[in-house]
Amino acid sequence: MITVTEEAAKQIKVSAKQGNAEGMSLRIAATRNEDNSIHYGMGFDDSKDEDIAVTSRDVEIIVSPTSAELLKDTVLDFVELEPGKHQFIFMNPNDPNYKPPQDNA
Repeated sequence: MITVTEEAAKQIKVSAKQGNAEGMSLRIAATRNEDNSIHYGMGFDDSKDEDIAVTSRDVEIIVSPTSAELLKDTVLDFVELEPGKHQFIFMNPNDPNYKPPQDNA
């Protein structure tokens, strides 16, 4: 369902420690915008009965069933977009605005 890159996993673990949320799952939420793009949210949370849980790189991720459908085959990464400015990005083939990274090999 969702894959976490090594860089994202490292940052998630740092954020959990800084926020005293160690041992909590990372909740990722996704909703469809009016223009059909996808809006994302994430934070540390306890799981609920209806949640779907997956583990990627030792990070437990929980999502609601409605978010799970929008997040199918998504990759969560943590990248430097500008010098000194790092950010989580969602590479989601379900988002009409998604463009796969170019292979520069």
